Amino acid sequence: MNRLNLPSFDLKLSGTKEKPKIFDILRKRYVALTPEEWVRQHFIHYLINYKGYPKALMANEVQLQIGSKLLRADSVLYDLQLKPKIIIEYKAPSIPITQKVFDQAFAYNTQLHVNYLMVSNGINHYCCKIDYAHHNYILLADIPDYHQL
Repeated sequence: MNRLNLPSFDLKLSGTKEKPKIFDILRKRYVALTPEEWVRQHFIHYLINYKGYPKALMANEVQLQIGSKLLRADSVLYDLQLKPKIIIEYKAPSIPITQKVFDQAFAYNTQLHVNYLMVSNGINHYCCKIDYAHHNYILLADIPDYHQL
């Protein structure tokens, strides 16, 4: 797998060379090791171990229904009342972060109404705060620590 712009962590791998799997600490099971999953697991560990995000308030592959479509948000952070607070969208390292990626996260936000959106391809990471009063968002300089949210 590609080297990422994220700290390493104690990987738990299984499966075969043809079908490798990685342990997802949020879903508490092994999942297919795709390039996007590689980014997700690194980013989740980064948020928990370096930014102080509580593992118990995070979920992966959150199912949403938007109109007649069933979609999945890659990761969601909840507040203590279990209200969604952050949507996180991941892409493989080979996929550039474009407006289209942000638009995908914004589409999920029509249902979740979070305060922050994050996107990462493992190389570049972005976080924006939603400004509902002015119908726009503010791109932050860095991923905030949990206590800054």
